[in-house]
Order: sequence, then structure tokens, then C-alpha cells
Amino acid sequence: MSHDVRLWKVSPSDGKEIQEIYKSRLNLEERLERWIEEDISIISSGYQIIGRQVETSFGTYVDLLAMDQAGDLVILELKRDKTPRDVVAQTLDYASWVKKLTAEQIIGIAEEYFSKTGAETFEEAFFKKFGTAIPNELNVSHSMLIVASVIDESTERIVSYLSEEHGVPLNVLEFQYFKDNSGVEFLSRVFLIDPDEAESNTDRVSSGKRPKNLSKEELQEIATNNGVGGLYQSLFEGLLPCFDGVKTTRTSIGFIGKNVVGTKTPVTFSLIPLKSSKEKGIRYELYLTRLAEYFHTTIDEIEKILPKSRDIFHYNNDPSPEWSGYQGFFENEDVVRLFLDGVRRMKKKV
Repeated sequence: MSHDVRLWKVSPSDGKEIQEIYKSRLNLEERLERWIEEDISIISSGYQIIGRQVETSFGTYVDLLAMDQAGDLVILELKRDKTPRDVVAQTLDYASWVKKLTAEQIIGIAEEYFSKTGAETFEEAFFKKFGTAIPNELNVSHSMLIVASVIDESTERIVSYLSEEHGVPLNVLEFQYFKDNSGVEFLSRVFLIDPDEAESNTDRVSSGKRPKNLSKEELQEIATNNGVGGLYQSLFEGLLPCFDGVKTTRTSIGFIGKNVVGTKTPVTFSLIPLKSSKEKGIRYELYLTRLAEYFHTTIDEIEKILPKSRDIFHYNNDPSPEWSGYQGFFENEDVVRLFLDGVRRMKKKV
């Protein structure tokens, strides 16, 4: 059942008179896609648009594709003139495609979209929006949102059933359009299912919800419990002034080096307390070309200050230079001191 939203305008002179603003169906859904693309906050301030009319492997097109701060995807599908059965089935079909997208494919979609706008890169837009780097792990989960100017009873029944009984992350957002006698336009917004309730339905059924990233304090505690608390603290405190910030994940803390040309995420170096031990030391992973470019130095100079025992590292088995580097352990304070001294020297030259 469509929500019967009514709107009145209060007189600006004395506040005593009110005038009802009547609904209009003036090509609303044709304009909604553009409005959402230009200002996604009319749906949620926690989303970033990364694609419009995105072609799937089935030859169909997702109206709008968004991403949240955690790197999870949101499918936005406008109902237009589709039947309830068609719009729900098509949205679920899109989700079956989105679920299988790799991080490389998602970044490719986003970069193509932002290259058309010409204003900024995906990396810049994400950092500007969320104040953090693009997560290394993308698309752990996804959600679907059908956008409509009218919610019919059949769509409401289907979506409510899928959410309440099966925890399917699917919701409907109804926009209603109003216009007063002077031509001023108004837009109202109503969710079929409260977003908190919809998320709760999904959490209740699903066991695959993305765990929260650990805090810096939690990572320090894990390092201490694993017998490398001192090494971790020395590296963290020593590296922090040499980078542009940090970001945490469920296992690591990454040091951010912004403005490295050609990179899709500015994390250049990570410490991983969960994979560390008193016997081996504190585990690290680094992106070699990113680190060298960030400090305006050579790969040889970076290699000179690293622990001698190390292995080649490829993120997600991607051998490209951007996603490659070294992994290993800082075994003691001597190798930590050598590394920090080298990093500080390079930072002074930048």
C-alpha cells in the first residue's frame, strides 16, 4: 500500500494560515535517478555512487551502484513502469551478479564512472566522502534498494516477506513529489521497512555479517598478548609522524601515504598483530612501489632498511606492481630501529 503523505505550507507572514501542497506525477522517476546521482544523501549520507547504468554480464544495466564506507555495495533500482514481479526479480538478478564482483572489477567500474565525470578520481572521492582510504577488502556483503514514486501492494508484500522471513537485504524507498502554485517543488521520502529493522532482519538470518574493524587500542592489546607489544608500539609511534594517517582492519593497522600516483588505495605499509608471535616478531606487509614513490626514493633504498628475511607479497594474488611488495617479521628492536631510522631519513628529504 502506498504511503499517503500529505503536505501543507505554513504562511511565512503570521504562521496562522496553511495551504495544502498537492502531489504531482510530473516525470518523477525520470528525474529521480539524476537527483540521487547528484546528491546521494537524499537516500543516505553513508553511500557513495560509483556507477550509473552499469552493464552486467547478462547484458542488463543496474540503474545506480553505490558503496558504503566498509566497501559493501548497494544496488539502487528505479521501479519505473515495471510490474512488481519484474522489478523484484530484476533487482535480485542484479544482486546475483554483484555478489560475484571482485575488488578489481569493482574498482574498474568506479574508475570508469569517475573518469567520465572528470572532477576527481574514485580514490579522491572516497577519501573526501568518508575521510579514509578505500578498504582493501570489498564486497563482503551487499544490499538492494528499489526506488519508486508509488509502492503497490504486491511489491510491498513481496519485499516485506523476503526481508522478514528470509533476511534478504532488500528494501523499498518511496519518493513523493509535490509542487505549489508558485512552482516551488518538494520531495518526501518514506522507507517501506525502517532501515534499522531491515538490517536487523538480515543480521538475524545471516551469519556472514562483516565484523567490525579493530581499534588501535585493541590491536595494541593483541600485540601485547602475542608477546610483541614493545615492537608494535615502537613501530606505531615511530611511523605515525612519517605518514598521512592510519586505518585499521579486523587484523591490521595500515599507514596511509596519499597522492601516490596510480594507486587505488593509499595504504603503503601494514602491521599485523594477529599474525605475530614472540618467537617470530611483529608481522608486516608493504607495497614496495607505493612506499618508494611516497618517499620519493628508489626500491633499492627501501630494501636496504627492511629485515633481511622476507618474502614476496602479492595482495589477492595480484602480481601487478601496485599490489606487490614484501612480507615478513621485525624480530627485535635492532631491526625496528634500522627501519625507523631509514624511514625518518627519507621523510626529511621529501
